[in-house]
Amino acid sequence: MNIDSALVRELAELLAETGLSEIEVEDGERKIRVSRQMIQQMAAAPAFAAAPLAAAPAAAPVASEAAPAAAPIDAVKSPMVGTVYLAAEPGAADFISVGKAVKQGDVLLIVEAMKVMNQIVAPKSGTVTAILVDNQQPVEYDQPLVVIG
Repeated sequence: MNIDSALVRELAELLAETGLSEIEVEDGERKIRVSRQMIQQMAAAPAFAAAPLAAAPAAAPVASEAAPAAAPIDAVKSPMVGTVYLAAEPGAADFISVGKAVKQGDVLLIVEAMKVMNQIVAPKSGTVTAILVDNQQPVEYDQPLVVIG
């Protein structure tokens, strides 16, 4: 296989510019995939830090600081970097709300990445117990979005 290093460099630069974690290009039988590791920053979790720190006793600051880093086990996470939309279009009803029952495969929300609207669907049936993002909020790869109990 003849590797076009200029194309690989261009794709890597595109990853850096857009904040994406990977990109794949296909041209006939040639397929090139470039990916990079993303490190989730602690700044992405202020919502988790507010409640545990306020309720934590002063004698255990180490335990209260470790708790916010743990995402809910049953949280649906973002598969990409992008912008969250809770409804199909402006003015439309949200796909989900806290307390709503969902079935596996139901649309929970949309993550827009590079003008592509990606539907995020429920991986299992259950009840929405928490929505961890706001409409039009930027999200990172693997960031918790919704909790289904």
